[in-house]
Amino acid sequence: MTEINGELINEHPVFAAELVPHRSLGRRGWKVLMLLTGVLTVAHVAVFLMSGAWPVALFFGIDFALLYGAFYLNYRAGLEREEVFVSRTRLLVRKIKPSGQAREIGFNPFRARFDVKRHTDIGIVSMLLSGEGRRTDIGSFLNLDDRESFAKALTGALATVKRRI
Repeated sequence: MTEINGELINEHPVFAAELVPHRSLGRRGWKVLMLLTGVLTVAHVAVFLMSGAWPVALFFGIDFALLYGAFYLNYRAGLEREEVFVSRTRLLVRKIKPSGQAREIGFNPFRARFDVKRHTDIGIVSMLLSGEGRRTDIGSFLNLDDRESFAKALTGALATVKRRI
């Protein structure tokens, strides 16, 4: 049983995946980095304040605030995710923003078209689901290897559903 939009669906999924962006630095690593950077910033600020160069100390503080803000925004964007569900009767994509707001786009799996755009040097640059007048990009935040494996798996799932007519 799968829950979609608050209702329990009794269909057996042919394919189900949750796509999440990769972050190379974990939460603990981020805390260690901020602690070390903060300690070094405070040490440098103290040296420059004692020598009377208070504008330099001010810029150190601004640099630290910008670094902290950049990492905060990066990790906030990392909360985004997409859930893909394929069964015999429906293809559903649920996009969940970092704020927690979810948007669902449903397709008939027999009429859905999965377009994969490739660049010869890079690989997959975009994946698009379309059908019945609706379209949505999918997995835009994935790295190249994950895009390849997801595209292969979703293509296989759609082929399986269409084969069982």
